[in-house]
Amino acid sequence: MSEQLDLNGVFINSIIGEGASFSGDISMSGLFRIDGDFRGNIKKADKVLIGRNGRAECSIHAGTIVVGGVVKGDIYSTEKVVVLSTGMVIGNISTPRLMVEDGVVLNGRCKIISFQDKKQKQAEEYSGSSYQNEGSAQSIHRYNPLYKSG
Repeated sequence: MSEQLDLNGVFINSIIGEGASFSGDISMSGLFRIDGDFRGNIKKADKVLIGRNGRAECSIHAGTIVVGGVVKGDIYSTEKVVVLSTGMVIGNISTPRLMVEDGVVLNGRCKIISFQDKKQKQAEEYSGSSYQNEGSAQSIHRYNPLYKSG
């Protein structure tokens, strides 16, 4: 797309319009908007917006993700995920912040990652290694203000 629109400092540089379909993998900076059908993987994007009529069968790795349509696949966010009342997610969500409106259909697991997990995930993305140390998670009691250790 030759024209780029500035939306809160993020350029909309890729749009799959209503009635269009695309299959494949994409990695980009800026905003990726889906109003049609997308199948594949979004490997990297600043923001991803699935419009009310958009359908995506893919895994999504992005900073901010807004779902107003249908996503079938896992969502990995480094900033936040917003699922609007018209949205449907069939898959797992991993994000530091999750906002879900009334009326959403959500079938999957949600994992709210901490700031440290977020920083570690970003470091691993740059180094190319994969996180496999699930056993080092701290006790859930650290979230309970009434819990006394010892």
